[in-house]
Amino acid sequence: MLKKIDIYIIRKFLGTFFLAIVLIIVIAVVFDVSEKLDDFINEPVTLKEIIFDYYFNFIPYFVNLFSPLFTFIAVILFTSKMAEQSEIIAILSTGTSFNRLVRPYMISAGIIALLTFTLSSYIIPPANAERLEFQDKYIKKRKSDNAAQIQMRVSKEEILYIDYYEKEKKCGYRCTLEKFNGKTLVSKLTADSLVWDTAFSWSARKYMLREFDGMYEKLTRGDRLDLTIQVEPEDFFIYKGMQEEMSNRQLRHYISRQKDRGIGNIKEFEIEYAKRFSFPFAAFILTLIGVSLSSRKVRGGMGLNMALGLLLSFSYILFYTVSSTFAVSGTLSPTLSVWLPNFVFAIIAAILYRKAVK
Repeated sequence: MLKKIDIYIIRKFLGTFFLAIVLIIVIAVVFDVSEKLDDFINEPVTLKEIIFDYYFNFIPYFVNLFSPLFTFIAVILFTSKMAEQSEIIAILSTGTSFNRLVRPYMISAGIIALLTFTLSSYIIPPANAERLEFQDKYIKKRKSDNAAQIQMRVSKEEILYIDYYEKEKKCGYRCTLEKFNGKTLVSKLTADSLVWDTAFSWSARKYMLREFDGMYEKLTRGDRLDLTIQVEPEDFFIYKGMQEEMSNRQLRHYISRQKDRGIGNIKEFEIEYAKRFSFPFAAFILTLIGVSLSSRKVRGGMGLNMALGLLLSFSYILFYTVSSTFAVSGTLSPTLSVWLPNFVFAIIAAILYRKAVK
């Protein structure tokens, strides 16, 4: 059962959290507008597109990205104020333990963690698709219309190689399709071009098909051969921010499929998927650090707590970014890279909490 003091702290926590979000978002939008103003003026973009296609989708992305910082600021601000006004002392003097005092903080952190997970998993991906499409169209092009040196396993028995693919013409050049039975090569198709029709329908132009049967080989040449290959042109392209547009289910399916195909450059997709489950825990860890630091009245007042809090929160974000970079380079596994900051700062939180209880 929640008591009045619980409701009071939860209301203070969440109120300060959302107020901090609103204030910082206003500042972020102003800076972003000033940075992209030339692009908006020079491109044929309407005010409606700027507001609804870009900034309405930019805000949830920004909120989720800096939610640990907002959480920490909120805890430090209102808890330091409560400590300065001797409210914490009054609460503890009634016989309430410090562990009991922290309970409403953890409930608030749970609400923020749930909000963060919901945003990153279900709301932000489709919003990112619109935002990044807007950027691609009016600010900076990130998608390529061509792909080179494509090699992938399109099924358990088939490996496809395309030297160069043009998206606009739906055509790949200098193509090879090899079919295996276990480790034995069964057939090898080479074609000057491979044209996509619909779904998994392709046609090889000016092809040569070599079929192997033990010591015997059958050679077939022709101008056109219709094929069914379990791949579509979109599978050839990986562009920046692509993982941010996918839901959890899409990410999981994409990672599994690319691994089956032998695609190696999927680290960022694995990091994004693991991050969506590890990032919400930052709310609990930073809340615990914040309340442990700011629950005591100190001579330096709120300013000292705020400075130390900002230092720790920025350190967490920096640590998170650096560890993800190590995962991209292959030094750490994606799962370890996104959970490592949580483990380290959880230890810091436990130490500070233990001191605060004493």
